[in-house]
Amino acid sequence: MLCGQIEEAKQLLAIGESWRYGKESASQHQTAKLIQAYRSLLDYVIWCDKKFTLDDTDDDSVTYQDMHSYFRQASVHLKEIFKNPGVWDPFIVSYVEMLEFYDDHEEALKILNDYAYDDTFPPNPNAHVFLYQYLKRRGASDKKLTKVLKILRTLVPSHEFMLEYSSLLLKSEKKGDIKKALGIVMDMLDFACWRKELEVWRSLNDIIGKLNSGLNWKDILSETVEPRKDWWPALHFTSFHAAQDSKENPELMKLKAPVAKIFCPDLASKYIAAETKLR
Repeated sequence: MLCGQIEEAKQLLAIGESWRYGKESASQHQTAKLIQAYRSLLDYVIWCDKKFTLDDTDDDSVTYQDMHSYFRQASVHLKEIFKNPGVWDPFIVSYVEMLEFYDDHEEALKILNDYAYDDTFPPNPNAHVFLYQYLKRRGASDKKLTKVLKILRTLVPSHEFMLEYSSLLLKSEKKGDIKKALGIVMDMLDFACWRKELEVWRSLNDIIGKLNSGLNWKDILSETVEPRKDWWPALHFTSFHAAQDSKENPELMKLKAPVAKIFCPDLASKYIAAETKLR
């Protein structure tokens, strides 16, 4: 495969699939299913090659027929494979791409919904990512998008799509949704991987600004900060962070300073003082 010998690879997989010795064991059955899956993936690779050359050929009808032939071969096996619970990420993505090419959006949505919501399949964040990306491409409503992202959050609260989830909630301007958005962004900042991301801190400032215009906004912020008061300052607002941020990312420091003043003014005094010197 790495050498581009796709047809040869298909033939080897076909030999492996047809090999039998005695009664088929459970492990041999699973291996056969996996071989079928990879044969279908090779059909997809060939399909992609033909799709890329579709515009370069003088006889589009022949290339299109060849493409459809490989699509049919791949889809027959993939449909069977997807009946077996498991993590089939690359195969799902490949099949959905082909279905979208042929405008079979009903089948694509069914496959993605089954993969995400079928309880017999293991929990898989990517299943919800694929469904969200597909719905977004299809211009789905904010309600449908937030439904998918809500489940993704329970699996991976630090996922990059949580920023989009927060933005969707903020569109409603409802106090309850703004409060949810606050929790989502705060959860992201619980993870060190987001500590220096400007967009996350910018989003947190925007949320605080929206809450600030309503009643009991301090109580809402207090509820969010209280479980974090013993460790959040050490994660974000130490004198070390102040020195590092002022040197490497002054814009980040400007975004963090007003948050520090609200969430932990006493413990973060050194951070705020350092930020003031930048002005």
